[in-house]
Amino acid sequence: MLSQQLTKVLDKTSKLIELCLSLQEENDLLKLENQSLNVALRASRDKTLELEDKVKALSVARSLEAAETENVTINEKTLDTKKKIDDFVREIDKCITLLK
Repeated sequence: MLSQQLTKVLDKTSKLIELCLSLQEENDLLKLENQSLNVALRASRDKTLELEDKVKALSVARSLEAAETENVTINEKTLDTKKKIDDFVREIDKCITLLK
């Protein structure tokens, strides 16, 4: 009777040891997976920051480009206005010459 109980205790102890080893292996695998996911997360965050910087740079470039386009349009309008004024001055000069 005592030997049967001892055998049962030994069997249960060996099963617990096997279960413990199995759980340790699973824990080790989960730790590795966790490390790999952390590395992937860091890489993803770095890439996100890099892309955000590129978006900011593109926004600045586009706003500068838009400003340059506005300046070109304003310069063209200024040149057109100056040309019209020159044309008016020539016409006035012709009229004055004719009046003399």
